[in-house]
Order: sequence, then C-alpha cells, then structure tokens
Amino acid sequence: MFNRDRWIEILEALNSNKMRTLLTAFGVFWGITILVLLLALTNGLKNGVSADFGNFATNSMFMWSRRTSIPYKGLPKGRRFDFKLEDVQLLKEKIPALKYISPRNQLGGYNGANNVTRKAKTGAFSIYGDYPEFIKQKPMDITEGRYLNYSDIHDNRKVAVIGIDVVKGLFDKNEKIIGSYIKVNGVNFMVIGTFRISNGKGDREEDANSIFVPFTAFSQAFNRADNVGWMAITAYDDVSITKIKPQIFDIIKSQRKIHPKDDRAVGHFDLAKQFAKITGLFGILTVVGYFVGSLVLLSGVIGISNIMLIVVKERTKEIGVRRALGASPLNIKAQILQESLLLTILSGLVGVSFAAFVIWIMNYVLDLSGPVENFANPSVSMTTVITALVILIVSGLLAGLIPATRAVQMKPIDALRIE
Repeated sequence: MFNRDRWIEILEALNSNKMRTLLTAFGVFWGITILVLLLALTNGLKNGVSADFGNFATNSMFMWSRRTSIPYKGLPKGRRFDFKLEDVQLLKEKIPALKYISPRNQLGGYNGANNVTRKAKTGAFSIYGDYPEFIKQKPMDITEGRYLNYSDIHDNRKVAVIGIDVVKGLFDKNEKIIGSYIKVNGVNFMVIGTFRISNGKGDREEDANSIFVPFTAFSQAFNRADNVGWMAITAYDDVSITKIKPQIFDIIKSQRKIHPKDDRAVGHFDLAKQFAKITGLFGILTVVGYFVGSLVLLSGVIGISNIMLIVVKERTKEIGVRRALGASPLNIKAQILQESLLLTILSGLVGVSFAAFVIWIMNYVLDLSGPVENFANPSVSMTTVITALVILIVSGLLAGLIPATRAVQMKPIDALRIE
C-alpha cells in the first residue's frame, strides 16, 4: 500500500547528499547504457551481415554442374554434363519437402562485354532465364509493370523484367519503358516490368544490372534446349535444406550417371548452413553483450550497496528510535529496499533513455551517410528493454538486501547508544 510519509522520507534521504546520490546513480546509469548499446551494436552487425545474404530465402541452396572426378559406367573422368528440366521435375516428385525449385540459365554479366542494345544505347548486363517462382525465393519490388508468369513460360514469350540500372543505362528520363523493346544478343525482348531488390541496403550493382526473361524463351533464343545451368532450391521452413541435400545429390547423380561417391561433380552453396553459422555467431555475441553489460551494471549495483551501508550507519540512531517506537523489522527493511530500488530504477531508466537517444543518433547518421558495410539499423527489441528493466529491479533488490538486513539486525538499545 502507498505510504506517502515513507516516500517523502526516502526522497529527503536521497536529497540530503546530492553529489553522493548522483555519483552512486551514475554507476547504474552507465552499466545499463553499456548493456543496451552493446546489444544494439550486436543487432546492427547482425542486420548488416544478414543484408549481405540479400533478400534470398535463407532455407535455400544453389546447385550447379562441374566435371566428374570418378569414371562411371564406361564414362570417363573429367566429363562435363548439364542438368536437364526433367531433373527438376523428378526432384519435385521425389522430395515433397522442397518448396521451390528454380532452374536457371545465365548470359553475359554486368562487368562483361556489351550484350544489350536499345536504339543507340548499349550496355553489359546479366540476363537470366527464370521461372515465376524465383521472385518468391528472392523477393523484388516491382516498380512498374509485372514479373514473369506461367503464360510467358508456356507461350515462349520474349518478354523481360529489367533492373533500375538497366533502365538508367538504356532509357532517357521520363521515357516510356513498359511495352518498349530491348535487344539481347540480337534478339528482341519486350519490357513488361521494372524492379528493385527488396533489402534495407538498397540495390546492389549486380542486382540492379539484371534482366529476367522466361526460361523457355531464353532457351529458345540462345539455343540452350532443355539444359539447366544451375538451380536455386528452397525447402519448406520446417525442413532444413541442409538435411535433405544428400537426397538431392543422390537423385541428380543417378539421373546424370555420376558415381555415387563423386562429391566433386555437383557444386553447391548451402545458404541455410552459412546463415545458421552467422545466426549462431550473433547468438554468442548477444550472450557476451549481456555478460559484459551485466558486469558493468554489477559494479554500479555494488556501489549502491556500499552507499546504502553508509546510509544505514549514518541513520543508526534514527533506526533505533523507530524500533523503540514500535516500527517492525519488516518496515525498516522495506524502507531501505525502497530507497535502493528507487535509486537503481531511476538511474537505470535514465540510462535506457540515454542509450535509446544514442541509438537514434546512430541510425540518423546512417540514413544521412548511406549504407555501411556489415552494419545496418542498430536497434533493440522491446524484449531487450523489458529484460533490462527486470535486471534493474533484481539489481535494486540485491543492492539493498545487505544494508536492509544489517539495519534490522541492530537492537534498538544498541542503536540508541551510538553517537
């Protein structure tokens, strides 16, 4: 129950020696500030490194063909082979845990020779033959028009979705884009959409210089038949792609007549495995942040505990008088604990507010200066803030526990004798 007189007494006690109170509170203020800032910086690193993975579905892997390293069924070592569209269909049938399988082909590159022209303008871009599922694996913001669909696939339509840097390279400002034509290695494609990659760091140069066309039209225009250059494979969220990739390799090896033990013939990049390593690393960094911040906070709490011991000693006679007048040990203990809690929580809340202000400044500077490599959007969640407040409350109780216990252990008659 709220006791007005007790709170007035507590405030007067804290106000009696302002400098001592401020210096004591600073330890907790600094400890909680360090704790919150360490966690925010860890999140900033995590966000920055995660952005380097792009916006691609993280439970995914990429797979491509390489030379065989073991002879098999009369076929020589060092043989080159291609994946086929039938391999994609077989994987879908035999492994229901696979959510998306996107067969892909690629032509050129943004840093290669000029391969795309429009009127008098030319450019070097990456051209991808893709299926409509790919946008679900690598989300894009369609800024105008639309993405590829299955009508484009079935009808072998020569249409294209182009990145924002392709637009800048081939089109004049305010020029109509949708419905216009670009020429890729001498083949005309009609532009049906423009896109930018959906990620917090903006468009990477390679993504912005990309052109997506239907897989079937790509194969027809550039004589790829049913060959597949590589695949982007995504599993359902409840199944790790890392665990089922041996099944994928076994099926592909059987289809392409590759020795079952030839692990070099099929190249792959396990995005899920790499992402799990990064996630684990930042999990450890978060624990370290809590540990270091808590140690700094602990030093502040010890400071409060020491000061409260001094306060109890200074008020020994007062405590004796109160005990003689009938104050129970519980009342004495409650007052000491309340003083400790008030000092701890107030200084802690100021620390959290200051840390929030510093985080806001960091984000403001990042917005002005642009993306920083491996660092983005430092922040803390409400869970972190609540955890910090719980730590504060526990710390306040611990800081006052020893002084409060010492106060109630004194006999009233002994307390009254102390000068």
